[in-house]
Formats: sequence, C-alpha cells, structure tokens
Amino acid sequence: MNRRRIALLSLTGLLATALTALPAAPAGADETEQVRNGGFDTGTEPWWTSPNVTAGLSDGRLCADVPGGTTNRWDAAVGQNDITLVKGESYRFSFAATGSPAGHSVRAIVGLSVAPYDTYHEVTPQLSVSGDTYTYTFTSPVDTSQGQVGFQLGGSPDPWRFCLDDVSLLGGVPPEPYEPDTGPRVRVNQVAYLPSGPKNATLVTEATGKLRWELKDADGDVVRRGWTVPRGVDGSSGQNVHSIDFGAHRTRGTGYTLTADGETSRPFDIGTRAYERLRLDAAKYYYTQRSGLAIRDDLRPGYGRPAGHVDVAPNQGDGKVPCQPGVCDYTLDVTGGWYDAGDHGKYVVNGGISTWEVLSTYERARHARTGQADKLGDGTLNIPESGNEVPDILDEARWELEFLLKMQVPEGEPLAGLAHHKIHDEQWTGLPLLPDDDPQKRELHPPTTAATLNLAATAAQAARLYKGYDKEFAARALAASRKAWAAALAHPDLYADPDDGIGGGAYPDDDVTDEFYWAAAELYLTTGERQFQQYVLNSPVHTADVFGPLGYDWARTAAAARLDLATVPSRLPGRDKVRRSVVEGADRYLATLRAQPYGMPYAPEDNRYDWGSNHQILHNAVVIATAYDITGASEYRDGALQSMDYIFGRNALNISYVTGYGEVDARNQHSRWYARQLDPALPNPPDGTLAGGPNSSIQDPLAQSKLQGCTGQFCYIDDIQSWSTNEHTINWNSALTRMASFVADQT
Repeated sequence: MNRRRIALLSLTGLLATALTALPAAPAGADETEQVRNGGFDTGTEPWWTSPNVTAGLSDGRLCADVPGGTTNRWDAAVGQNDITLVKGESYRFSFAATGSPAGHSVRAIVGLSVAPYDTYHEVTPQLSVSGDTYTYTFTSPVDTSQGQVGFQLGGSPDPWRFCLDDVSLLGGVPPEPYEPDTGPRVRVNQVAYLPSGPKNATLVTEATGKLRWELKDADGDVVRRGWTVPRGVDGSSGQNVHSIDFGAHRTRGTGYTLTADGETSRPFDIGTRAYERLRLDAAKYYYTQRSGLAIRDDLRPGYGRPAGHVDVAPNQGDGKVPCQPGVCDYTLDVTGGWYDAGDHGKYVVNGGISTWEVLSTYERARHARTGQADKLGDGTLNIPESGNEVPDILDEARWELEFLLKMQVPEGEPLAGLAHHKIHDEQWTGLPLLPDDDPQKRELHPPTTAATLNLAATAAQAARLYKGYDKEFAARALAASRKAWAAALAHPDLYADPDDGIGGGAYPDDDVTDEFYWAAAELYLTTGERQFQQYVLNSPVHTADVFGPLGYDWARTAAAARLDLATVPSRLPGRDKVRRSVVEGADRYLATLRAQPYGMPYAPEDNRYDWGSNHQILHNAVVIATAYDITGASEYRDGALQSMDYIFGRNALNISYVTGYGEVDARNQHSRWYARQLDPALPNPPDGTLAGGPNSSIQDPLAQSKLQGCTGQFCYIDDIQSWSTNEHTINWNSALTRMASFVADQT
C-alpha cells in the first residue's frame, strides 16, 4: 500500500497566468522533439517569462536578467507551455545554461502548466559562468497536451543573469542505464555487531561451492576463519550469494573487516557504543521536525531555523486555519506538532502511529526485562524541555500530542469530537523551502473516523504515561480520548477521500476495524473499564492474525493494539493467548529471516518491496523483539538484532539507510529543508534519520527514469528527488527509535 500520493508542485498560478510573452519567431519541431524553438535561432517565441524578468536574445541564446530579493524559486521564471507528454514514454531533457556571477542554480522542470501544476521531472544544477550542458532522462507518468518546460530562477538576494540555449525534450529515448556503485561484494553491518549477538554477512559471488573467509582486526591480523555457506540466487536482489557467520568472535574492537572471494568488506565495529548513540539520535530527529517553534542552533548545531507556520509572513500560518471550502465554517489553532515528512503537512493518522511508537519506546523500557527507562529520561535528548523533571522522550511526544488534541472538532459543531484528518498547504510546494518561507494557504481537511480513532488511541496511552508527571494533562488527554471514542462510534464510516492528494498526502483508509480495536485496547489498558474490555474481546480483530508479511503501519494498526495488550500489565481475560499470538507472529518472521540470505524478516509477495520497506522490516523486528520480552528466549533476541544488519549495510546496495551511520550512508532524503543536495547552505538530514528504502512501485519521475525493471532491493536511489524511495517520515523514524532502544538495552 502506498503511504500516500505525492506530486511536487512547481509554480502555482504564476505558470498559468501573469506571463509575459516574448517576441514572436517561427517555431520548429521534428517527430519526437516536444520543445519548439529550443535553440532560439530566429527569436524567442513561444517562450515566456514571469513579469519581473527581462529577457531577450544575446549571441543566439535567450538571456534573462533575474531580479534579486526574491524568496522562492518560482518568483522568477522562464518557460514554454503546451508541451505534449505521453504516459510511459521516455524523454531526454537537455539544455545548455550559464549563470553570472557564478554560484547560482536553476530549478529546471517538466510538469503541468495548469492546476494542480504537478511536476514530472525536476533537476537543480549549479551553473558556472563558462556554461555547461545538462542532460537527463525520465518517463512521463501521464498523457497531457498541457505540459510545460520551466526554468525557475528566484530565491537569490542579488540580481544575476541567466542564459539558456539548446533546450530539448526528445521523446522515444530510452532511459540511461543506472548502475549504482555497490562497493565490495562482502556486505556487512557497517555500524556494529554486539559482542554477545549474532554476526552475519552476505557475499555476492558467482561461485557455487563454499569459499574461505577471514575476519581481520584494525591492524590487519586474521582473528577468525571459516567457510561460507552457498545460498543460491536471492530473489530479493537477483544475486547469487553466500552467507557468512562469524558470531563466535566476541572481542570488542573497531575497524574490523571481513574478506572472502578476493573482496574486503567495509569496516565495522564489534561493540555497543554506536547503539547507545543511535538510541538518542533516532529520537532527536523529532526536535528538528517540530512545527511552530524556532529550532535552536545551540541544541542542534547546523539545524537552527526560524519557527515555521506561526502566522509570520510569508507564512499564512497555523494559528487560525480554515477548512477546505464546504467542509466547515470555523477555524482552528493547530500550531505545533511534527512536520510529517519532507513536506510541511501534518496528518493525524500518521501522527498517531508515530506518537504511539515513540511513547511505546518508553513504555516498553519501563516494563521489559531488559528495559532501561532512565536512558530516555530527563536531559537525554537535549531539547528545550530538558531539565523539567519529565523524561525527554515524553516531552518530545507531547509536542505532537498537543497538536493532535487541537485537531478535534470543537463542541457545538455537528461533528464535535471527531478529528480532522490533516492540515497542509492548498497546493504542493517545491524544493528546497524552509518552513518559515512557505507562502501557501493552509487548510483543514474533513474529519474522518480513522483520524478520530488515532486520537482516541494515542490520547488514552498518553493518559497513563503522563499521569505521574502532569495529572492535568493526563486528565485532559483521557477526556479527549473518551470524546473521540464516542464520536467514532456515532460516525463509524467517515473515510478519507483517496483523491484528496493536492498539497499533501491523502492517507486513505476505508477499513477502520483495526483502529477501533486499537483505540478500545488503549482505553482499556488505561482505565480497566468493562466497556472497553468487552469491545476488545468481541472484536473480530482480537483473534485474527495481525502479523502479516508487510508489517504494521499507519493503515494497519491492529498490531499496535496486540503488542500493548501483550506487554502492558492488565487483567484482560485470555491475556496468555494474546501473548502467544505475538510469539507465533515472531516465529513466522524468524522463519522468513532465516530463509533470506540477507537476513531480514521481510519477504513481500513476488519481491515487490512496499513504500517505506525499511520501516516495515523494523516493525517486523519489533514483533520479534517483543517475543523476546515475553519469553526471554535468545532466538528472538538474536533475530531482532540480526534484522538491524540489513538497515546498516548488509543489503544488495551495500548502503546504510540511516544518515550518519556506516561508511556509506543515505544522506539525500527527500526534504524541503534537509536539502544540501540542492542548496549547499542547507544541511543534510540529522544523524539518525531513516530513509524509506526500496519501493518496487518507483512512483517518482527520477526513480522511474533510472530504476525501470528494478528487482526488489535495487528499487532505491539516494537522491532528494526520489520521494517514493528516499523520503524520511516521522513514522519511519519511530520504528528506528523503538528498535534502536531495544538494541541498546541488550548491551
């Protein structure tokens, strides 16, 4: 299931209106060329500029004087409309461009010239005075005769000159082959193996017989030898592979390498320090995702920025947000919360599962046999609330909880008690764009049953966890949860519109039996009341198998209920059976892990990796880890630990999917403010940020241009434009937060 439909907007109304036509000249075309007069041989027709740009011919090129002092890329532009695109057709987009003075960049797009102004391909090369030629290939996802080629030039404080020539959009050109650099054929966890944990690696080789392997320390001395185990062709990668087990070596150290078949792995540690750091880094991610608060550079050096969406121009702000037309006649203060992902939207359904998992990281640490709740205590995350005698992880989760409570329809309204599904911009914005620079109108979207039950579940969980620190807040959360529960019972079938994906993700879900089960479970665990106990016991979800191959996520929340019912102390009748169901689910995930040569508890049908596959792997690992918490059996501990190896480099691409961890790590996640790939003045994502990972559906144009026909694990590219394989999100990092804490607790 796709997490959501995303389309990156280029210009808003600027592209369809307020354009200044340039002097006419004859147009030329051939059978596959879609751009008319791309060489400016006889004039500039049919090219246009925005009104603030002065352009004309110079030495056979179109040269534009771009004003300084603009804020956004789209504030100044040159383009051509009425471009024809054919769905499934591959195109080569090329142009020659210069910028003077040096150092400027241009956002070049192929998209839609009318609402909703979707972008199908975009690049942002930095220009040199001497000029250069830029060539890209992509596949059109649509049929349209209203396409556009545009060059967005705004955002510079100073005026500059842009010159353009030889613009071409040539159809029928096959995509350029993409061959990622996967490094050495010995694939390891590039971060660390625990001294007392499993230690496995994967060798890519044509050999069919066993091969000798050697483990070397930082000095190059061989400290362990053994033989590989041939595994044949791995379906998830298409590679012939062997497995290597060096778990017998338990000596701590840094700079270990593994050699086999003439190849030497990237270095790794045997120790615990990296996971102690990751426990905190994964949770620290949320501070820089905060909306409505200036991020302090002294707390996160390099990440300081003004508060976003606090009613300060150019923001239209979240202090008094109206509904979409026809939805309601009131406004709400929905400031605060976490930005959902690389955009500026905030969503109750995704916020719900994320908040639950962050809270559950702490709740598990309180109840589990190896839990160390003090490691998440006050002062551990270095956030503004540190020092208030409340565990920092609860302070961080509360920033989102307060937002979720604000999304509840107020008393006196027809749908009082329900929760609005989401709030985001009226139209999509482009990259990069800091939150405080977002000029778009903000809108509340209709209330839904799913959002309401997410609020009910997380607020009920919060009520029991915050009671010892803030009784007033705990009581307020429980009251909101009860109100939401009653409203959901009264309106059980208000579903999100799957086509409501302009300006933000749709997050559609037309089966909320799992959300009802989850909310009832959390209310029961907090209150112990018979009404919620009976709802849990009578729900068909209670006895269903909720641990499927793809794991749980925002649209599949039954596992959240089952895990809490199994681990949070209660007097639920039949609780032993609930706990057995978790262990049985873990057994299936363990069997999957053992069957996979890359050692992950994930094997989707036909090796079609889902959107956000990395967090699904981690969620399946959470189930295995919970089975260890329930039983104490080492096989579950080892399975949960081994699952992390895939995330940190024991995969077909030989990449760590967590920024700042491993010799080669993902660091160009799709984001409007962690956007160093597009703007050197902006940072990469902070250490501890999880990339979504391989996605066989490759919905974004960049992935479609490079990854056509990809197999499973190879359906990924570490590029900021690949939103379908490489976004970061609050619910993906919550999975990392929970598993990082579990692993650190095993040290």
